[in-house]
Amino acid sequence: MSTAAFSVPVSVRYLEVDQQGVVFNMWYLAWFDDAMTAYLADLGFDYEQMLASGFDVQVVHSSVDYRDGVRFRDAPVVRVQPSAIGTTSFRLAFKVMVDLREMVAAEIVYVCVGTDGSGKRPVPPALRAALEGAAGGTAPQ
Repeated sequence: MSTAAFSVPVSVRYLEVDQQGVVFNMWYLAWFDDAMTAYLADLGFDYEQMLASGFDVQVVHSSVDYRDGVRFRDAPVVRVQPSAIGTTSFRLAFKVMVDLREMVAAEIVYVCVGTDGSGKRPVPPALRAALEGAAGGTAPQ
């Protein structure tokens, strides 16, 4: 398990760029979804194993601030870190960086749910501990 800052490189595909020459806004949410999956795996929660253990996460809220446009052939990375951990949900902060420039910032709230259709459930203790460890040992609220 890694407690260092986590980042995922992104390869900007030509099909993601709009007529203005920048990545179309919806693609960032796809990048964040990929980054979340990689981040949880890095914390020891491979998605298939997570599902097999009886829980999943679902997006319940997202906010995205576009500061500058990522362009075709840029080499962005998506940085991920926990920003809050609640009873049944947690929030991840994302930053899309090109070199040292912050291009996009986002926060996404995920709620934990049972894979048996039982609905919301508390954040599993092991996931809570991993997120707290990644946040520096505290549970941000």
